[in-house]
Amino acid sequence: MSSPPRPVITPARRGYSVEYRGKTLLSRIDPVGRGERAAAEVPREGRTLYFCPSPLLGYGLAVLLAGTGEDSAVLCVETDGELLSLSLMSIEREVLDHPRFALTGIGEGAPLCAFVRDRWGKRSFRRVVELGLSAGRQLDEGRYKELAAALRREIAVEWGNAMTLVKLGRSFIRNAVRNLVLLQGVPDFKDFSLGKAPALVLGAGPSLDGFLDALEKSGLAGGGAAARPFRIICVDTCIPVLLERGIIPDLAVILESQHWNLRDFIGARDSRIAAAVDLSAYPATAGVLGGKVLPFFTPWTTLRLFDRLKGASLLPEILPPLGSVGLSAVELARRLGGGAVVCSGIDFSFTLDRGHARSSPAHLAGLAGQNRLKGLMDPAAAFREGVFTAVSKAGLPVRSNPAMRNYRSLFEQEFSADPRIRDLNGTGLPLGLKTLSTGEALELLAAGTGGARPGAEGPGKPEETGIREELPAFIKNELAMLEELRDILTGSRPPEKLDALLDGADYLWAHFPDCAGSGKRPGDRGFLKRVRVEIDPFIRLWHLTLGELRPPVG
Repeated sequence: MSSPPRPVITPARRGYSVEYRGKTLLSRIDPVGRGERAAAEVPREGRTLYFCPSPLLGYGLAVLLAGTGEDSAVLCVETDGELLSLSLMSIEREVLDHPRFALTGIGEGAPLCAFVRDRWGKRSFRRVVELGLSAGRQLDEGRYKELAAALRREIAVEWGNAMTLVKLGRSFIRNAVRNLVLLQGVPDFKDFSLGKAPALVLGAGPSLDGFLDALEKSGLAGGGAAARPFRIICVDTCIPVLLERGIIPDLAVILESQHWNLRDFIGARDSRIAAAVDLSAYPATAGVLGGKVLPFFTPWTTLRLFDRLKGASLLPEILPPLGSVGLSAVELARRLGGGAVVCSGIDFSFTLDRGHARSSPAHLAGLAGQNRLKGLMDPAAAFREGVFTAVSKAGLPVRSNPAMRNYRSLFEQEFSADPRIRDLNGTGLPLGLKTLSTGEALELLAAGTGGARPGAEGPGKPEETGIREELPAFIKNELAMLEELRDILTGSRPPEKLDALLDGADYLWAHFPDCAGSGKRPGDRGFLKRVRVEIDPFIRLWHLTLGELRPPVG
């Protein structure tokens, strides 16, 4: 059995040349000079991650590190074990030990991104600049391209999340404080079990209409929710679409933190539809349907408040932060039941004249806005910057945008490996799932095995037992912490506990532009003034929440 090939190192005019697997990876003519010139010519920008595949002997790395700022770093990746050993033995110790340098053999995108986060922290870089210091990248060029793309995506997601936190972080935490009242007498997930019945998860995309037409024609949707052999979980925007057809969903999922989706509930007040409500959702939407409420929690960032809630056993079921209500609905269906999950209307795409299903608020607004000069087609939406043409599951051209595409990719990443989840063929983007024809989907739903309807009256109904004793005590502790912090910032108390209180009340400043997504805070006077402005509104908010709790029974 032949031994694996080893790198061959030979003297060059300046430095050493490297040959491996029949390729010359470092030039025989001045390899040191070539590496240093390449490093010197690279663009110098702040907060840059310089990605160097296959550094080999490390020529040029010292020049690169010397010429970049303290807020930049150099990441070298070598996917070949022999060449990685060569680099570890050959690169100067001053470079290997440099705090802004890292050499790794990680060859997968997600672990490499985690490695960068652990090494230099979140939101440390604004861009990735790829630098080839050797021809070693040719041995695994496809993988190196994928790694560079993964790093760029990770940076884009981190900054996108940070911008979302800047814009909406204050609303998220204020909503969560107000929605703590949902935790009193809260039912457990088992009280909303779907059993083994199939779950039909509905988004409000344009493809939903065709399936609902077929569902009505089949007669499976009639007779009320209790008579159906399957369960319906829908996003909140679907509620008017279903009610227009006389279809009552078993569970509606509410995620939106702003007031925009209040129009989703027009005509649905006191409809007795059970609602799964995220803690960060707009508080006015939680009780509008009049049915059972199932709180859940998607951590939009890392906060010590969440740790305290978890320590007090007050956090409801935790779902991953998927960003889209459609994805959250699929995750809930997967957790609440053990049967098949069929998706429809989760399109992540639109057509020239349709962005949502019929009778949805957006569709009704489009109909109401028609006049002699404006029709249903919206060229501004269909052809705005970033919108592109894609191919649907049915092979038809549709429109999409980068945000929808990212959600589609996340959907495939989260759910494509679960054999229970199927998708309807239609005009939506492919989701990485096995697709069903309308007939196959109806046949699967009709063969349901039954099971308790979510929130139904009966043995599974949770008892109303008044407030949980931990909740008012928790709120009073939060109030005491904020009042103490306020006293320190106004000079009424000594500042010994200032840092501990600022860290503990991180929800006061987690949305600041200079803090969002990083978990770090400055300590300058301006920062403290901004924190001081946040305290009084939150004190009033905690008092309001405390006053809305029901008194204990008995």
